[in-house]
Amino acid sequence: MTESALVWIVLTPLVGALAVLLTGRWPNLREAVSLITGGGLIAQVMTLISPVLAGESPSILLVTPVPGVPLALQIEPLGLLFALIAAVLWVATTVYAIGYMRGHGEQHQTRFYAFFAIAISATMGVALAQNLFTLFLFYELLTLSTYPLVTHAGTDEAKRGGRVYLGILMGTSMGFLLLAVIWTWHLAGTTGFHPGGILAGKTSPLVLGVLYALFAFGIGKAALMPFHRWLPAAMVAPTPVSALLHAVAVVKAGVFAILKITIYIFGLDLLSGTGATTPILWVAAITIIGASLIALHQDNLKRRLAYSTISQLSYVVLGAVLANAAGIAGAAVHIATHAVGKITLFFCAGAILVAAHKTRVSELDGLGRQMPITMGAFLIASLSIAGLPPTAGLWGKWYLSLGALDAGYGVLAGVLMLSTLLNIAYLLPIPLRAFFVRGTDQGEQWHEAPLPCLVAICFTTIACVALFFFPEPVYQLASMLVR
Repeated sequence: MTESALVWIVLTPLVGALAVLLTGRWPNLREAVSLITGGGLIAQVMTLISPVLAGESPSILLVTPVPGVPLALQIEPLGLLFALIAAVLWVATTVYAIGYMRGHGEQHQTRFYAFFAIAISATMGVALAQNLFTLFLFYELLTLSTYPLVTHAGTDEAKRGGRVYLGILMGTSMGFLLLAVIWTWHLAGTTGFHPGGILAGKTSPLVLGVLYALFAFGIGKAALMPFHRWLPAAMVAPTPVSALLHAVAVVKAGVFAILKITIYIFGLDLLSGTGATTPILWVAAITIIGASLIALHQDNLKRRLAYSTISQLSYVVLGAVLANAAGIAGAAVHIATHAVGKITLFFCAGAILVAAHKTRVSELDGLGRQMPITMGAFLIASLSIAGLPPTAGLWGKWYLSLGALDAGYGVLAGVLMLSTLLNIAYLLPIPLRAFFVRGTDQGEQWHEAPLPCLVAICFTTIACVALFFFPEPVYQLASMLVR
């Protein structure tokens, strides 16, 4: 029963995509289908909680296209955490999209909902991948299914952004990631994910370092510098797509893949004992600070948030490369807490666009008086991204700092502290100026975004606070990764 559930978790969004296409002429029915499909997916993923907490890892073989290289699905704690995040936030984003797409008068809404569902199917495949081959296939499907979403507007700017998006992500995956997968198969004789890894005693520390770098840079969705430009380029997409890219699926698939490969392909004992990943450690640190500094100078709100995401993703890479219990726990927890914080910020950015037609930070002075819910949510989500109590973002940074200190890298704890200060510098002035600085266009009257947008914003904002007070479910799954 559990094994067949794995298949249906991947298939359900595809069925939903087909249903969306069939009901496209009736918008209310089309959107109801999307919401029902999302609710069904959440229910299916939740059926896996009990077996995973009991220490089980159900799996199912789908097909073996090449001897020794199966296409197979399996559930384990990290995959369950990622699948839960994506499923819940898919529903939240769909609710938000109903208000945004209608309020902004977006064209081709049926196509949007259909490709969104296909992207979620690919995300579920990434979450449930039993081996590198399966992960690679669904990773590529995720890239291809999100390309029409990035280019949704059909403008020249959207097409240019789409070319950068597809070029970098396909280029890194075919040039680096595929090579790393084949090389791993050659060294270990398998591509399967196994607790403790599969590479111990198979090669030298130098080769391990090169191989890990191929994975880290080959997974372009993790947005390590210098392969990060696709993320700001993709901000030409509608805001629900930006939410998908930054919180629900795409970038989370990237850092999830790095974390899973670290744990189940290399193994923590192997990495901590060889120092093979030290260069990637410093690349992650540079990305954390460098992207934050760039964010400080972005006046376009979505581009500022995009560079914030680039910085925040490297927190997860940093935790993975530290290769100790606290680092891994911090990385896994940060995947969840960053997701709810960043999706809230993008929801707010889209609400501002729909209601006030403003896209630049410099235009938002005084807006808090007329959009108090949106800007209040932006404030809370900003606190979470900065890692300040009482918001969820504190816990990921807490465990990552402990991991850095445990590994003897006090300077990396300093990097995380500096990053927090930079987070404050480029995020908190936005809501504070919106509430306390009088704008130049006070004669204009605006109101909050449509109700579905506000419902989604309030839900994710509450999650930013709730996960501060009740982090145990997330931490429980995270801690199981290093038992």
